[in-house]
This record gives sequence, structure tokens and C-alpha cells, in this order.
Amino acid sequence: MRLRLEADGGSRGNPGLAGAGSSIVDPASAIAGHKTELACQWEYIAKATNNVAEYHGVVNGLTLAKTVAERAGHSPSETTVDVFLDSKLIVEQMSGRWKIKHPDMKPLAQQAKELEREFASVNYTWVPRAQNKRADELANRAMDDKESGIYFAEPEEQDETPAQAPGDKAVGEEVGVEEEENTKETSSDWHGGTRPARFLLLRHGETEMSVSKQFSGLSDPALTAKGEWQARRAAEYVGAHGNIAAVLSSPLGRAQQTARAVADTLGTDVTTDDGLIEMDFGAWEGRTFTEVRAEYPEQHKSFFFDANSCTPDGECMEDVYERIQGVMDRLASDYAGQNVLVVSHVTPIKAILRYALGVDATMFRTLHLDLAGLSIVEFYDGGKTVVRRVNDTHYLEG
Repeated sequence: MRLRLEADGGSRGNPGLAGAGSSIVDPASAIAGHKTELACQWEYIAKATNNVAEYHGVVNGLTLAKTVAERAGHSPSETTVDVFLDSKLIVEQMSGRWKIKHPDMKPLAQQAKELEREFASVNYTWVPRAQNKRADELANRAMDDKESGIYFAEPEEQDETPAQAPGDKAVGEEVGVEEEENTKETSSDWHGGTRPARFLLLRHGETEMSVSKQFSGLSDPALTAKGEWQARRAAEYVGAHGNIAAVLSSPLGRAQQTARAVADTLGTDVTTDDGLIEMDFGAWEGRTFTEVRAEYPEQHKSFFFDANSCTPDGECMEDVYERIQGVMDRLASDYAGQNVLVVSHVTPIKAILRYALGVDATMFRTLHLDLAGLSIVEFYDGGKTVVRRVNDTHYLEG
């Protein structure tokens, strides 16, 4: 048997008056797009933090799932529970990837772990808040009424759809930042049904050199105050979606600063990858675009129209493209089936997009990428690729 648990918790004051909600859903009905609730529970808590209330939702939900299984004539040991939460923290802690430090959360997490052992398996998945409305509704009901309650649907109230989802794959598998929702056919279907290595490509934030329109390759300027703000906004957006397995960054400071903002939001570390470094502009490094056009008119023109034309004592764009192909092949292998944030620079990100699109070098001069802009590409087995997003900056608006 397979059951879907949707759980949530909230606190008005953090800590303050709190509530937890748990909903057991027939997973087959969720796949069909009309969820059938088999049981639900709402718990009023006089005082707790958001995270503690969320843990109550998990513990109550697993207890509820055990009862639902037994009422249906199934042993919990033969039952798989897919747990869906909009708390990245709890998903990561219960999955064993993050440590549990808060003293009020540890005993609840231990209760949940003890309940897990009674089931065939328990899987944890993060979902956006908008996809966790029922559990949120139950938590708010508890807080509004200051009462707890529990409900079990009678057999005649349930759809005739069996509470057994087809196959062994977890229903509602995590989507990451860019997985298409509510579609019958996704890019993974086109490429054999396997999950790709999905790369979120984030250009670093603003620096004084970008403000001054200078060639900034291997120079190491820090982010401006605006650049730091851009990094924070990008971090908030990526962090809200969660499900990021790793944060990789160019070794240069501006990229590292941007990457750390996201890593701090996710509660993880930054891994430096030298292959993500910006191109070497040689003699043009630190010069303004206007100065270079005036002093090197023919070389400047050739550089932008011929990817094999190098800057004086520096690299050409084709050098970066060749380097990036090896980098992405390696990362696609290392992070197969995972979502990874990559913080880099304009030329390497253009090279990655060119590689994923399978187009020629004219892309270097025809594609614009904003500071702190986000692009998303997927790498599948056999060299297949999909580009899902290019230069998204909506989180920088307003």
C-alpha cells in the first residue's frame, strides 16, 4: 500500500500560538488531479515555533498513516508513505542531510524516526507552499479555533480509486526550481524518463568594474552594495524553492560572494570549481569597453565576430567553450539526477547555454545575460540536453 502525507505547521509569534495540520491522501487520486483525503488531523499548540509545529504535523501524520493503513486491512510494514512538506529544513533533517540542533525539535524528530521504522519506507519531499494548501488550512484551523481534531473518511465517502499508486516511484516526486507542473509530458519523458542533472546557472551580482563597463575577467572586484542586494534576492528565490544538492562557484570573489548568499539561505556550503572561472581578457583586463574599441579597433571587432580571435595575451571565446564542455560533462556525471546551483560569469554561462542548445558561436554576441540573472539547463544520459530558462531576473524587480 502507498499513502501520501501532506503536513504543515505554523506559529503566530514564532514562538507563539501554533497549530499543526496533517492530511492523508490517496496517491492515485493525486496523480489523477482530484485528491481524495482519507484522513486528516489538526492540532492546537499553546506555544511553539514554526519548525516545532511542522514537526508535530509530521509525527501526527505518520501516526495517522499507520491507522489509515490498518483500517484498510494493511500492515504498516507493507506500506510506503510519501511525505510532502513546504519546510526545506525539516525535509533535509529527516532525510539525514542536515543536523538537528534545536532542543525542542530533537525529541519530535526522534518520534518521527521511530514511526518510520514501522513502515516499509518513508520518503520526504519539499514542495512550494502553494502546493501544500490543505495542510496549511488544517494548521490554521487549529490556531483559529484553538482546538484539535481528527477525521477519517468512511469508505463510501472515498473515490473508488484504490489507495495504491502504480509502480514504486514516489508520487509527486520533487520538482526543484524549474520542473514543469501540471503537464503530462516533460523533458524527462522525451529523454527516456530519467531525471537529469539540472543546473541553475546564476551570474554573479554587480561590481564596480561592471558599473564602469570595464573588461573584468580574472580581476577580483567585490560586489557593490547593489550586487550584494542582487545576490540576496537571488538567494531568496532559489532558497524558497529548495531541493538544491550543491552550490558550485567560480573561484573569483564576486562569484563566491553571490554563491555564499544562496548557500547560507540553503544551509549548505560552497564548492569551488576552477573550471567555472571567467575568461582571461589579457591586455584588455581592467580597460573600459570604450578605451579598448578606440585603441584596438580591428582586434576588438574581430574578437566579437570571431570566437577564435583572442584578446592580446588573453583567451578567445572558443577557449572558454572548449573548457566548459569538459566541465559540464564532468558535472553532469557527478550530479546525475540532482539540482545544482552554478554561480559563474557571463562568458562561461553563455558557453554552457551554447553547449546545451547545440548552436554555433554567434550566440556569444547575440545573447545578453544580466547581472544576477538565472538560466536553467538539464543534462541527460547520452549527451541529451534541454534548456528550460534563460536570463530570468523577475526576482530583481521592485
